[in-house]
Amino acid sequence: MNWQLANVAIMFAILVSPAMGQPLTHRDLSYPMARTIAEAAIESCGSKGYRVSAVVVDRAGEVMVAMRADGAAPHTMENARRKAYTALSFRVATSDYAKRYADNNPVVRQQVTLPSVIAIPGGLPVKLGEDVIAGVGVSGSPGVDEPCVQAGIDKVADQLK
Repeated sequence: MNWQLANVAIMFAILVSPAMGQPLTHRDLSYPMARTIAEAAIESCGSKGYRVSAVVVDRAGEVMVAMRADGAAPHTMENARRKAYTALSFRVATSDYAKRYADNNPVVRQQVTLPSVIAIPGGLPVKLGEDVIAGVGVSGSPGVDEPCVQAGIDKVADQLK
């Protein structure tokens, strides 16, 4: 009888273990890194004569850092936030996302109706290996936003390995 009880206990443990799962572990972008990215992006655009806003969102799409350069237009803050959110959400540069929109991709056409999604270049996902851990957006320098974001990410690239 004891062997039957032992077998039942083993079967129970086997069946229950996968359902319980294991805790998830992940690494996140730190506040100092997010601040460095935003500052470097603003400085990069500023050196080209543009006054911009930069926003960094965490892996949940929540704002970590939002900065607006002196003289940046009021709309740039919201555009930067939406670009960061879109880059994070879809794990692609918003320039790629904007191309899909311009190509009349039916899924993208529906996605842009979601709150905070925007199909305008200037946002990049922040990756740690293949894991997207944040999104960054810049607004206020048409055609230059994305290179400014990349300059910000490059500033912390050694920490993203």
